[in-house]
Amino acid sequence: MRIRQQAFIDPDKKMLKGGLHIHTTRSDGHNYPEETIQEYYEQGYDFLSLTDHRIYNYKNFRPDLPITVIPGMENDCAFRWLPYHTVCLGPVKEEGNGYEQDEKFDCLEIHDDEMCHAWLKEIHDRKNQTIYCHPEWSHTQAVIFENHTEHFAMEIWNSGSAISCNIDKDAPYWDEILGQGKVIYGVAADDAHQKYKMGKGWVMVNAENDVNSILEALKNGAFYSSCGPEIYDFYIDGSTAVIECSPVTKIGLYCDMHLPQLKRSASGELVRAEFQIPGYDYVRVTVTDSEGNKAWTNPIFLDGRK
Repeated sequence: MRIRQQAFIDPDKKMLKGGLHIHTTRSDGHNYPEETIQEYYEQGYDFLSLTDHRIYNYKNFRPDLPITVIPGMENDCAFRWLPYHTVCLGPVKEEGNGYEQDEKFDCLEIHDDEMCHAWLKEIHDRKNQTIYCHPEWSHTQAVIFENHTEHFAMEIWNSGSAISCNIDKDAPYWDEILGQGKVIYGVAADDAHQKYKMGKGWVMVNAENDVNSILEALKNGAFYSSCGPEIYDFYIDGSTAVIECSPVTKIGLYCDMHLPQLKRSASGELVRAEFQIPGYDYVRVTVTDSEGNKAWTNPIFLDGRK
């Protein structure tokens, strides 16, 4: 029986390059929205979301450019006296998005799970889906947010944290949650406040280039994340996991409660690897190129969960 990760099921759709966590002068970013969109367009992005802090955005500030803007914002609260940030992504207003353009929010103080679930429920009731942001920077270990199953994804790479703090750059808590059988996808994002942090981490989404198609693909895990390498296929055939990618020096297969399996090539010519996975509950793969840039598949669950 062959199980293919959702990003690679439909080869006829283009893999779209997207940025899901970006700041501008609308909150604490250093660049105007027009400049920010221009920069991402020049770096080959097909879509992005301007997720300024606690202020919602639908607007494409550069309608002259063929780039899709996903409605969204970064909402945040103080959870148990720690920062708890979520990127909110929603459909266009006509599809029932419950937020208004430029609607603003206060930073709340939330002291327990019940309050946090209520806060997240309000976001989801407004037809937005959420990404849990920069867990290492927030000092929120997996045990703190593992029961917040409302998130469809968590950041496994955050360019701002990686560049400034050398953290949030290699899925530190992801396997803890996946190992509990919970479905949560991994996102690479810039969290860019300055131009030099733009275009360092992105998602590649198997979707048509419109808001609804992109959001549906994200929700279903039909994407992979990257800081450089490309991933072309990832599937399980019987008890064998197979990955195909652009040339890299290392391919690692990961699963909670199992030692990583690694394939290496000093010449950086690895483009395919096979791993035997008897007894595994799920598998995911990280590939690393000769410059140390990584790309991450989303998981495949052996029982067929998506």
